[in-house]
Amino acid sequence: MTPSELDLLVAQIGEEILARVGRARPTPPAKQGEGLNLPDQICPGCIQRCPQTCARNTREIIAAGACRVSASENLTKIDPAIAALIDHTILKPDATRADVIKVCREARQYCFASVCVNPYWVPLVAAELSGSGVKVCTVIGFPLGATSTEAKVAEAAAALRAGAQEIDMVINVGALRSGDHEAVKLDIREVVKVSHAARAIVKVILETALLDDNQKAAACTLCKLAGADFVKTSTGFSTSGATAHDVALMRSVVGPDIGVKASGGIRTLQDLQTMTAAGATRIGASASVKIVEATAA
Repeated sequence: MTPSELDLLVAQIGEEILARVGRARPTPPAKQGEGLNLPDQICPGCIQRCPQTCARNTREIIAAGACRVSASENLTKIDPAIAALIDHTILKPDATRADVIKVCREARQYCFASVCVNPYWVPLVAAELSGSGVKVCTVIGFPLGATSTEAKVAEAAAALRAGAQEIDMVINVGALRSGDHEAVKLDIREVVKVSHAARAIVKVILETALLDDNQKAAACTLCKLAGADFVKTSTGFSTSGATAHDVALMRSVVGPDIGVKASGGIRTLQDLQTMTAAGATRIGASASVKIVEATAA
């Protein structure tokens, strides 16, 4: 039996199972080399990922009594190295519980670095990601950064108790622009202290769209002095997001020992590659699935 004939047989068995639970569908003949990647008449909008994408069919087969589902070894694979760079992000204020759960399930499926959410959702995300290896990330002082240091520390401590493993805090932009560097460093250091005590890392959001290059360089230096683990470009809620220029500048200031996270406006694989070429070691994106699916094209 050829691989194509075997794949067709497996597809026909799956259709027979579906028929027995009351949802029979005709199976057109497979074309040479097509395998389980059934044509568009069977799965409108199919992107040739079979069980990974066709969760509906898989759920129905399991409901019929299957305890395992197999797939062709020729299925398209994403690049895990790209997925591991991405903080899968949902920070929009109108995000629902269902939205957050969907993002968590995508993160588990694609093995993203973390799921980044507003603090309210941390307990839910911690539960959804338990045992997955995907980190729980939350934002502090978000999106303006203008709350007091005490408020940021309390917010971070509460998030850490709820299960957060990574903290993305917003720098005090106004204090930085005023030249009050000691206050900015203290603000970062106190959040770093409480986070490191809980074995969590801290990424400091500079909001680069509001700073000139000298201020960006000063902010990166202060982050380094305060013990931050990453510097990050943007919240995604200001006038613009990450640029390759800003990422390269930040990398040049912090050197090789601190991470650089590019966030804001990164929607394609090319965007990601541009940022990593400039020096980014982590990417914040809400278009994460689209990005990693592009690696399989």
